[in-house]
Amino acid sequence: MEYRDKLVLAPMVRVGTLPFRLLAAEYGADITYGEEIIDHKFLKCERVVNESLGTTDFVEKGTDSVVFRTCPQERGRVVFQMGTSHAVRALKAAEIVCHDVAAIDINMGCPKSFSLSGGMGAALLSKPELIHDILTTLRRNLDTTVTCKIRLLNTPKDTVELARRIEKTGVPALAVHGRKIKDRPRDPAKWDEIADVVSALSIPVIANGDVFEYEDFKRIKDATGAASVMVARGAMWNASIFCAKGKTPWEEVKREYVRKSILWDSDIKSTKHTLKEMIMHYSCLELPEGKSVIKCDNSADIARLYGEEDYYNFVVSKRK
Repeated sequence: MEYRDKLVLAPMVRVGTLPFRLLAAEYGADITYGEEIIDHKFLKCERVVNESLGTTDFVEKGTDSVVFRTCPQERGRVVFQMGTSHAVRALKAAEIVCHDVAAIDINMGCPKSFSLSGGMGAALLSKPELIHDILTTLRRNLDTTVTCKIRLLNTPKDTVELARRIEKTGVPALAVHGRKIKDRPRDPAKWDEIADVVSALSIPVIANGDVFEYEDFKRIKDATGAASVMVARGAMWNASIFCAKGKTPWEEVKREYVRKSILWDSDIKSTKHTLKEMIMHYSCLELPEGKSVIKCDNSADIARLYGEEDYYNFVVSKRK
């Protein structure tokens, strides 16, 4: 994996599924992270080749639940992001998927209570020895690229010190979200503190935070000196943010996302969640469209809502 001068889709729960990753890539994303998946859950999965879809699925044993789905089209750019608090468990989970993805990334930035209570995500930021153990264990035993994503610590000095320790594990890049654990999305990202990390490291830093327009990619690179830029909400609301020619109207992007969700048989909960996020940003869930999305029970309902019945029937017929 090359980490310089890349536009990167951030990991987003219930958003970063295969259809959305492929959509982002079509619009110009160079690297696409999947949603965070917890090691405990992934260890319950088995690898299944889905010949009907042309995908590789990781399915929870004894169920039909697809925990992670990928395909050959994204093999060279998809990053599997894992939530973990244990080096050996992380390795066992990574070994299941490492040959089907471009890289494995450890989530060290999630501030949600679920992650913190399990010793995962941002809880790792205060455990540099455990971070070292996880990253060195993975790097020593896998041929696949291993990286991690962190967020800012309480002081710039603390962040730089941790980043330097992470660099010493041999990872080829580090993603840094410019907010602290206590910060909310509405709080401005601290680009200056990302710049401190960039200045202290020799490996590429991927800057993340407050990228909402294509022009922001250059702005944050200029402000931080980062090698690459990662975007979350800006891409979730309109995946065409990656396009240098300018954004495509969100209605068109939404329609293309619906078609890809149908084509790749996406989980209905993920599809609805992503559509609702788009609608909430540009419109309102209390309007007819939002209410209709909430009522949808399956992909056929989504197809009907967006006038894609013929496409849905065609796709389904080809699977049989």
